Amino acid sequence: MRKNKLKEIWKNNGTVFCGWLHIPNTWSAELMANAGWDSVTVDMQHGLHSMETAMQMMQAISTTEAVPLARVNWNTPGDIMRLLDMGATGIICPMINTKVDCENFVGACRYPPLGFRSFGPTRQRIYAGADYGDFSNDETLAIAMVETKEAVENIEQICEVKSLDGIFIGSGDLRLSLTGTNKKTDDGGMFENAVDKILACCHKNEIIPGIWVPNIDQAQIMIQKGFRFIALQSDSMMLNAVANQLSQELKNLT
Repeated sequence: MRKNKLKEIWKNNGTVFCGWLHIPNTWSAELMANAGWDSVTVDMQHGLHSMETAMQMMQAISTTEAVPLARVNWNTPGDIMRLLDMGATGIICPMINTKVDCENFVGACRYPPLGFRSFGPTRQRIYAGADYGDFSNDETLAIAMVETKEAVENIEQICEVKSLDGIFIGSGDLRLSLTGTNKKTDDGGMFENAVDKILACCHKNEIIPGIWVPNIDQAQIMIQKGFRFIALQSDSMMLNAVANQLSQELKNLT
């Protein structure tokens, strides 16, 4: 089976940098995958993809060295299994609030005896190898999103779930749940304390801590804290920012 490059990076104490795909297009996916990211995530929650588009995008990603991941739109076993069969090397699952939520998520990512994933790796037999079924439990990533006050309160139990690979903090939703707004405000350290608590729990349980960041400065801060999976913006955010910047620069010429 094709080895999961991300696990090798973490094994060598490195940090994984992940591109994020909202645009439902194979060409933009191929562009992002060729940009040097360690992985790229097809975002089924807030991206504009269908299942068919997602598979086509993973085919485009597969022409590069980037590792294809997918964020499901919810903790739904059928969708998790389909995305894995299509070619996702790992799943990021939103709104994991309890230990039971996490157990159900991880179970959908693992073949028995570790889970209840149904066997039928249609495309993975080609992309990952004919022996995919023998080694999938070892190479497939299950990453739970912690992004609510409830999840922070239950973080110890969530991190103890067997076969969970990592925690990914959804910064916007976590801030919204804690403070009532997804914008950075003076919240008395509430958000930062929650982030530190999650990070410490990941380290205690030897699972990978990850987080979404809006800019390079925040990425640097989170790397220094000890986060080892960093997702920066998204393809649509980058395109929007650069398009606005360049159009304004052109207008300023006259």
